[in-house]
Amino acid sequence: MAKTISQEFKKGLWEEIPPFRLVLGLCPVLAVTTTLENGVGMGLATTFVLVCANLLVSILRNVIPPKIRVPCFIIIIATFVILVELLMQAFAYGLFLNLGIFIPLIVVNCVVLGRAEAFASKNKIVPSLADGLGIGIGFTLSLGVLGALRESLGSGTILGNPVFGPNFQPFEFMVQAPGAFVALGLLLCIMNILGKK
Repeated sequence: MAKTISQEFKKGLWEEIPPFRLVLGLCPVLAVTTTLENGVGMGLATTFVLVCANLLVSILRNVIPPKIRVPCFIIIIATFVILVELLMQAFAYGLFLNLGIFIPLIVVNCVVLGRAEAFASKNKIVPSLADGLGIGIGFTLSLGVLGALRESLGSGTILGNPVFGPNFQPFEFMVQAPGAFVALGLLLCIMNILGKK
């Protein structure tokens, strides 16, 4: 059983890393990753919702009628999204303002709903927690790497600290919408090359 739990956790870190392997949850991946802080913040918010939703869906899996399971999953997810939104307003207001509308959109994030439907509704509590935590950490790492790449090339900084010399001319398009697609494409290419090895 311990091996299964470990496998469920580790799959989200490489085999099923959401933006690069499953190509899910791309709306926040492309929209909020203009900085490392925004990427990690969005990833942590999504991880919290994912873990809590997986836990509750797994607990209630035998109680929820099959015909209304998806609406029930959405209600469960929305409850935790509201909790995250209120916590961010209270303790990380600047980040809350930066992420804006993308926090409530976690409700319809394919990663969260997909894990509830495909995994948590069919498995016990501990594997569902491991799955949610692994996928969430993988998602957070993905957003963090993408945010760091875009911030460093687009602004010449990481977390507001300069990373290149004073003569560096930032590629400003990297912190705009086209830069998100370019950075995601580069990282997808790298992941595919590494995956073949």
